Amino acid sequence: MNAITEPAEDAAPGDGHSSRMPLPRLRLTPDVSHGPLDGAWWPRCDALELELPVLVGSLDPSIGTVTRVTVGTAAWPDAPQEVMAPGHVIEVALSDGAAEMHAITVDCGTVGRWELLVVPPDHRTNRPERQPCC
Repeated sequence: MNAITEPAEDAAPGDGHSSRMPLPRLRLTPDVSHGPLDGAWWPRCDALELELPVLVGSLDPSIGTVTRVTVGTAAWPDAPQEVMAPGHVIEVALSDGAAEMHAITVDCGTVGRWELLVVPPDHRTNRPERQPCC
């Protein structure tokens, strides 16, 4: 799975990216082997309905369509049951498990699923460029 890994804090006019929707702060392990963690994601806020479409849109289309994500209720207490993404709806499953507290599982149906560490938006070291990749 490939993704854009360089954060774009403010996009310049005419570069193809809206300044309202910057690129996600995302790092994926090279040559994903589906280990315990496949990468890390640094959302800018706790509004999953705003963050998830940007995350999903940055993933390599060859992984298939993201149909469902699982997030922890403690980290995403106001998460909706569904999130609109370009061209489809993503089901949001909530889990009370400790493993999901700082993780998101991205499910692409029969293609596979990926587990990402989620660094909370209010975490004091919420800087992906200084965090080691998983």
